[in-house]
Amino acid sequence: MSDAWLLAHTGIAIVGIVVMITWLKTPPIFGLLIGATYLGLATGLGVHGTTEALAAGFGDVMAEIGMLITFGVVIGSLLTATNTLHRVLERLLGVFGEKRVPMVFAVSLSTVFTSIYSDVVLVLTAPLARRLGGRLGPRGVALMGGALTAGIEVGLVFVVPGVAALAVAGLLRVPLGEMFLFGLAVGLPTAVLTTLVFSVLLRRGLRWNPAVDELKTDIGGETAVTTASARQLPLSLSVSPVLLTLSLIALGALADAFRFPLGPVSLLSEPVIAMAIGAGLAHLLARRVLPSHEVNAAVGKALAMAGPILVLSGLSGSVAEVIGKSGLRDVLASSFGTGFLPPLVLVWLIAAVLHIAMGSISISAITAAGILAPIAGSLGVPVVLVALAACSGALFLPHVSSNFFWMFQSLLGLSTRGTFKTHTVAMSLASVISLPIVLVLGLVV
Repeated sequence: MSDAWLLAHTGIAIVGIVVMITWLKTPPIFGLLIGATYLGLATGLGVHGTTEALAAGFGDVMAEIGMLITFGVVIGSLLTATNTLHRVLERLLGVFGEKRVPMVFAVSLSTVFTSIYSDVVLVLTAPLARRLGGRLGPRGVALMGGALTAGIEVGLVFVVPGVAALAVAGLLRVPLGEMFLFGLAVGLPTAVLTTLVFSVLLRRGLRWNPAVDELKTDIGGETAVTTASARQLPLSLSVSPVLLTLSLIALGALADAFRFPLGPVSLLSEPVIAMAIGAGLAHLLARRVLPSHEVNAAVGKALAMAGPILVLSGLSGSVAEVIGKSGLRDVLASSFGTGFLPPLVLVWLIAAVLHIAMGSISISAITAAGILAPIAGSLGVPVVLVALAACSGALFLPHVSSNFFWMFQSLLGLSTRGTFKTHTVAMSLASVISLPIVLVLGLVV
């Protein structure tokens, strides 16, 4: 089969996936499966070869990230059950004061609490952000909305153990310690700069009118987050599962980078072991303050939340395996290599287009990674930067096809117009700001 036909069938498969998910409202798991199956059959793999590639790609991804995502979501769910997130934010507000509250939200949510599922973080923090925003002046709610969405979504895609960061790293076979260090180097400045730039826009260009951009609701009251038990652990102990997990992963990454032998400690720094230790510690601490049935319920919720991400990641791995088996790897690599834009910019564009079409940051980042996985090593740049460029593009222009968009509107008490001005603008800023940071990293690594 000619290169032109291979590229044509690839285009048909990708466009078909997008159309099925967005226009026909097909669940993503079926859209990805149908697209991958068509691609395998159309490019000559045959029935047996196609099904074999689908299974192999799914299995490889599950072996790579299955336990990582599961343990990460378990940690987040248990931290939610023990009210840790709310306590940390209240403590930080007490230390830094209300004037710095937007930056406190952006930094803490993009670095410390990425293991908590993004929808859950939004539910827990939006009422507090709404209440505090009312104290920051007429643009305060807008400023808090921008900081909130920047912190949550930037952490989701860039900073391990954010589920999208874990999934993309697994699909592109990026060592998790490397993804954590580089992701933090991109995610933290992106969250800070996005919040700063967004605040300038609110003052000088983005007109905010509370009368039409906000809704009169009563959701801005005190955040009612309580636990069934009156007991609370010291805050430093409550956050220790996250800090211990990240410290072990970072230790392993630094040891690899500087070729420093860790001896027996190297086992603990393996990402799967580190995540399992963090989840185990979170479980033990939760049992100290919560009845056993609430702890078990939190673990059950975590498994329910992890399931869709795992299935989507696995099916994206199936798409990648079909691309690799069909001979498209070399054709796509050549097409990228002869493009008029740098490879990382093209990667960003692919993820951005997928996000605009699909509406989900996680799904678009994972799908982009699945498409790029077969050629990531041949683009002439470190694969970790390919992963980060895909995550950067996946933040661009969220809109009404996103479930998070409507949750954000409802929980912040905004109109649709106000949601575009906050969530959509802040996320697009984060996408545009993070790309140059990724490109600069490409010059120094």
